Amino acid sequence: MHNPGTASQERFPAADRFAEGAQYIAGRLTKGTSGRRHAVVDPATGTEVHTYDLAGTDDVDAAVAAARAAFPGWASATPGERSDALHRFAAVLAERAEDFARAESLQCGKPLKLSREFDVPGTVDNTAFFAGAARHLQGQSAGEYSGDHTSYVRREPIGVVGSIAPWNYPLQMAAWKVLPAIAAGNTIVLKPAELTPLTSLLFAQAATVAGLPDGVINIVTGTGKEAGEHLVGHPDVAMTSFTGSTGVGKRVAEVATATVKRLHLELGGKAPFVVFDDADLDAAVNGAVAGALINTGQDCTAATRAYVQRPLYEAFVERTAALMETVRLGDPFAPGTDLGPLISHAQRDRVAGFVDRARSYARVVTGGEAPGGDLAKGAYYRPTLIAGAAQDSEIVQSEIFGPVLVVLPFDTDDEGIRLANDTPYGLAASAWSGSVYRANRATRDIKAGCVWINDHIPIISEMPHGGYKASGFGKDMSMYSFEEYTQVKHVMFDNTAVVRKDWHRTIFGDR
Repeated sequence: MHNPGTASQERFPAADRFAEGAQYIAGRLTKGTSGRRHAVVDPATGTEVHTYDLAGTDDVDAAVAAARAAFPGWASATPGERSDALHRFAAVLAERAEDFARAESLQCGKPLKLSREFDVPGTVDNTAFFAGAARHLQGQSAGEYSGDHTSYVRREPIGVVGSIAPWNYPLQMAAWKVLPAIAAGNTIVLKPAELTPLTSLLFAQAATVAGLPDGVINIVTGTGKEAGEHLVGHPDVAMTSFTGSTGVGKRVAEVATATVKRLHLELGGKAPFVVFDDADLDAAVNGAVAGALINTGQDCTAATRAYVQRPLYEAFVERTAALMETVRLGDPFAPGTDLGPLISHAQRDRVAGFVDRARSYARVVTGGEAPGGDLAKGAYYRPTLIAGAAQDSEIVQSEIFGPVLVVLPFDTDDEGIRLANDTPYGLAASAWSGSVYRANRATRDIKAGCVWINDHIPIISEMPHGGYKASGFGKDMSMYSFEEYTQVKHVMFDNTAVVRKDWHRTIFGDR
């Protein structure tokens, strides 16, 4: 293990929990077998905080074998037993909340207050939700749909689930994939992003402390090309769940098709933020800045395209730029920090590339640069507002995944809805209006998996999260997600006590 140094140890005292490796298979940490090492880098400073051996295909095989071995016992546990285990799991997560918050902020660069107040409590709540849901997996009521035959539907676990989680919300995305799968009786192999494995490993360790059987949750930390593709294509994996970019999602679907797996894909987004001329302007401006800059814009549901009806357009641009300029960039562990760095210097350069290319056809109202001074070593980028871009331009159509908001005007309500729908994506959107009619129309006509009214970004465990169009299919969270991880079986039996000796004649006639 790389020595993280005094500063990193103070930020994350639980770093020694990874001394044995970054693979968690059958209830214990092991080292990867790929022969290559990788570093977890603090994006706020550019310094290495942990190095580990990447997983190879042998590690994936071992993790799948462990999950397969654990499946019969876990699948046959009663709903109450699985529920009790998940309630204990939630309690352990709550006890270790500070460790999770610090690990998440250290590896992602997000402000510690965001990890403490959003990521970790949300994960604990999600665990408690699925602890309750485990007791409520239902088929259909029995009925006589054909003469003397009674039919009913069973919902059963699928088997071993192979899941791949992204780097923007490592803890929450791990929870969203693991919890519904295991609550339904499946076992799982999760591959976190190699940039951000720490909280996924802590999550699996906490499950063991809570008493979940070895092999129910396994973690393999490797590259997408090697470990990820091998996991998706593995013949003993019955279902693949992936969250990430639409481009990579297409590759996941291609690999999974070879073994006819069930697929769950939560892909990219380009969320519209539609402001009608009767909206509360101050509320909309505050909502736009919060919605665009959450997690430094590295959120597939972040507000990225603001469409503002023309009477409010100029004031919206002016006030949004002014509010963005008050946002405080800084050390994620400092109490006054509003915005941390991007995940890496490579991601910062990618975001800067979008903005720099946009200068030739649009106006950068504020931001559009990396800060200097004490922040120059980190992957920081100033909150950026862009106006004057065309609807078909790159900055409007492509997913940037950074602290960049583009503002465009519209005239009629029809035009605002049309522009909101005019991208390949359909994950989330919001509409801002004082009119019940306009709000209702927006929820009906905007093609997205979630439409907020007079708000942008909140999520709750009881409601589904998932997209339309190129944003993928399948739901996270909620009972809809729970059912995604089950397969449906029709059971039918004859109620009569007499063997139907003439049954063959019904099918084949007299012979």
